[in-house]
This record gives sequence, structure tokens and C-alpha cells, in this order.
Amino acid sequence: MGDLLAARLQMAFSLGFHIIFACVGMAMPFLMAIAHWRYIKTGDAVYKDLSKAWSKGVAIFFATGAVSGTVLSFELGLLWPEFMEHAGPIFGMPFSLEGTAFFIEAIALGLFLYGWGKIPKWIHWSSGLVVGISGVASGILVVAANAWMNSPTGFDYDPLTNTYSNIDPIAAMFNPAWFTQALHMILAAFTATGFAVAGVHAFLLIRKPANRFHQQAMRIALLVGGIAAFLQPISGDISAKDVAVRQPAKLAAMEAHFHTEEYAGLLIGGIPNEETGEVHYGIKIPGLLSFLAHGDFKQEVVGLDQIPEDERPPVAVTHFAFQIMVGAGTFLMMVAFLYFFAQRFRPRWLGHKNFLWLVALSTPLGMLAVEAGWTVTEVGRQPWIINGIMRTKEAVTPMPGIQYSFYTVVVVYTLLAVLVSWLMKRQVQTLAQNYDSMDEEIDLSQNKANTKTEVIEEL
Repeated sequence: MGDLLAARLQMAFSLGFHIIFACVGMAMPFLMAIAHWRYIKTGDAVYKDLSKAWSKGVAIFFATGAVSGTVLSFELGLLWPEFMEHAGPIFGMPFSLEGTAFFIEAIALGLFLYGWGKIPKWIHWSSGLVVGISGVASGILVVAANAWMNSPTGFDYDPLTNTYSNIDPIAAMFNPAWFTQALHMILAAFTATGFAVAGVHAFLLIRKPANRFHQQAMRIALLVGGIAAFLQPISGDISAKDVAVRQPAKLAAMEAHFHTEEYAGLLIGGIPNEETGEVHYGIKIPGLLSFLAHGDFKQEVVGLDQIPEDERPPVAVTHFAFQIMVGAGTFLMMVAFLYFFAQRFRPRWLGHKNFLWLVALSTPLGMLAVEAGWTVTEVGRQPWIINGIMRTKEAVTPMPGIQYSFYTVVVVYTLLAVLVSWLMKRQVQTLAQNYDSMDEEIDLSQNKANTKTEVIEEL
């Protein structure tokens, strides 16, 4: 394994691991705040227990995310020193502000965790809301830095001397790609987290259908995840139109669009052959790619044939990742539609095993879509680390043996993932046990009543 590949794989694995915790950190505090608000308004203890359970989950993910995020910061400098030498002074502001948001989030989370019965209820609730707002702010700031890599602005670059001058950190942070990427990422985080949480509780409801703790948890999570799932295609359309202008090579790779043409068709599925420039087994909808990219069915869409060969991103990986992202997102949107329909017109469906299995099977799809989306973002930008300015191979460290640090990261993060999963499982099961006991008492009372009825009927 070469050093460049090892460095890219290590960064990809670290980012892929961290992004799950980042998504949960953005969205789960709002689930916690909704449950807490319902407890304040209704006095129903199940919402208090939900809020407490989710707050402890937020704390676990916050601690793990802090560690994995710190590792990523070190990796930027250790694996890509040439990149950080030039890019650090330009896009360093979002990272410094993200640190501020992180500290605010930590303080607010501490207040929420230890504030039960000690501070006024609305101040306590507000502290939970601040956790979520700070998490979203952190996500936006980090995405702004990544967006700068896709749309570098805020400096002048001289390729002859390889110098960067007239640096404007504000312009770099609010680059042309930051809004579209941030919007898409936030909605993805809420969709993925909402369905992941709903799926876990749905699976537990299959075993304990009358458990109110899991019932209310699933409904709150589906509400948040479902709304985000419906909004996601809108942000996707905005992102597609932006990418078509700024990164035509990425759009061409996403769609395996090899030949420049007007009235370009949108490809569904398909296996691209980069050598022949053909796609097998795909379905094309005529004109739809032109419309989605430019708002005009007849508009020309740039194909890979207009991109120099040494500047083309890997087509197969980008295309498959894009198809996975869209497919998973579409499925989740359909589940969300079914939930809202059942909530309004067929409430009994929500407790049916078929519906619960459908939600349970949706558990990993949101996170899978997030991972696929980041694969599109990063692989689709190749061979550039700074789009159009610095190639990835120019930025990698000259130090040998990167593959060993990659192997170490994989082992450590895998163990950490197992530990976090175990802690979360124990946390949810512990707080749901009271409601399991209540269910058993209800079942016992019902059985006694049925037995008494049968005896009376026999007499």
C-alpha cells in the first residue's frame, strides 16, 4: 500500500467514523429538548425519562466525537503538511470558531445533565436547546472549511511562485459553496439521527409493543427525521445546481455522464465503464439531468469528455456512492410519508409489526446515506485537495510508513465503536425497564380478568 493511498484511507476512515458522532451531536439534543418540553407541558414522567436517556446518549456521543474530532485535526497537519502550510492561514477561522461553539456546547450539556431540580425548569430546558444550537453551529463551521476546499476563495494565488496572498478569512469562510453544503449536511444529520433513533426503539417495540417509553421515543424521532427527509430533496436540488456550475467534473462523475450533450438524461443505477465511456444496465430519464442541473431541459451538461484525463475523478466510486445516497434518502422519505399518513388517518398502523419492522430496518440507512454523501464530496473532488489549485498527491506527507498508522486507527476506532454501542444499548434498556415492568403488570391484570371472565361464563 502506497503512502498516498494509506493517508487517504486513514483520513477517510477517521472522517467516516467522526461524522456519525457529528450528526448525532447536531440532531439528538433537539430530540432531547422536544421530550423535555413535553414533560414540562404535560407532567408525563415518560417524557422526563426520555429526555434523561437521550441526554446521557448525547454525553456519550459528545465525548467520543470530541476525541475523534481532535484526531482529525492532528491528521490534517500530520498527513497533509503541504496543504495546511498554505491553507491553514486561509480557512483557519471556521476551525477556531468551531472550538468556541464546542466549549459552549460542553458548558450547556453540563448544565442540562446536572440541572434536574436545581435550576428553573425553563432555564434548564433552554440549556438543552443551546446544546443543539451549538452542535449545529459546529457542524456549519466545519462544513464551511470543507466547502472552501471545493470552492477556494478569499486569496490570490500565483501558480508560478506557488504563493498565496491578499488573504481574506471572511470571504474564505463564506465561500460560494458553504451554504449549499451546510444546508444539505444539517438536514442529512437530522434525517439520519431521527431514523436511527426511531429504528432502535421500533425494534424494541417489536418485543414489547405496549412499552410507552419506546412508543413516544419512536414518534418524536420519526417526527424530526421525517420532516428533514422531506426537506432533503430540496437541498439536494440546490446543491446539484451549484455543483453543475462550480464542479462540472464532479457532477459528471456522479451521473457517469461521459459525453457532453444537450437534453441530458438523468441516470438511475447503471455500471459505468471508464475505459469505454459507457454505462451498462442503467435507466435514463431524458432531459431530467439538464433540468436538475440548470433548470432547463434543453441545456447542455458538461461530460467527462471535456475534462482532461488527469483531472477526472474516479467515476465508479462517485457514481455508486451517489446512487446509494439518493436511494437511501428516497426510501426514508417514503417511510416518513407512511408515518405521517398513519399518524393522521390510521393510528393503529403505528403499532403494527410490519410498520415497526419497516422503521427498524431503516435504522442504518440515514447514516449510510451520510457516509455515501461524503464519499461523493471527497472522491468527486479528486485529484484535487484544493479544487483546481493543489493536487492531493502534492499535499501528502513525505514520511514513510503511513499504512501502520492507518491500521492502528482502524483497530482503535473499531473497538471504540463497539464500546459506544454497548454503552448506548445498556442506557436505553436500563431506562426502559420500568416500563417493561408496567407492561408485565398490565398483562398480568389482563390475564386475571380474562380468567375470571372464563370462570363466570362456565358457572
